[in-house]
Amino acid sequence: MTGKFLETMVTPAVRAAQEKYFGRAPAGPTSPAPAVLTDAEMEFIRARDSFYLGTISESGWPYIQHRGGPAGFLQVMSPQQLAFADVKGNRQLLSTGNVAANDRVCLFLMDYPQRTRLKILGRAQVLAAREQPQLATTVAPPEWRA
Repeated sequence: MTGKFLETMVTPAVRAAQEKYFGRAPAGPTSPAPAVLTDAEMEFIRARDSFYLGTISESGWPYIQHRGGPAGFLQVMSPQQLAFADVKGNRQLLSTGNVAANDRVCLFLMDYPQRTRLKILGRAQVLAAREQPQLATTVAPPEWRA
């Protein structure tokens, strides 16, 4: 997955900055196949009790929001699909509105004690629990199902 992430994020402007400040721009990896999570990455995700969700507003500004719950609340549905139940917070719905306008997201998962992290780029969609009750039951931790 690292190769696909770097392939996406190391743009010509990033390469120019690398050359300007470090005198070189390392050759970037190419990953022709779609990115899939490795077994180690899926285990890392299942062990997390929080992550940061980055979205992009319609005005082009990034927005980062913390999401938390019991370990495993961010569920691995497949090596290419994650899901989580979102509970009502401050009712601003900034991430929800942003995803409706631009489905590109970045998830940043941290293991602070081990000083490790996982960055995931992807596309998101918001599905209403009322419209997807089976999915809501599947992804919501038992204490959230009410």
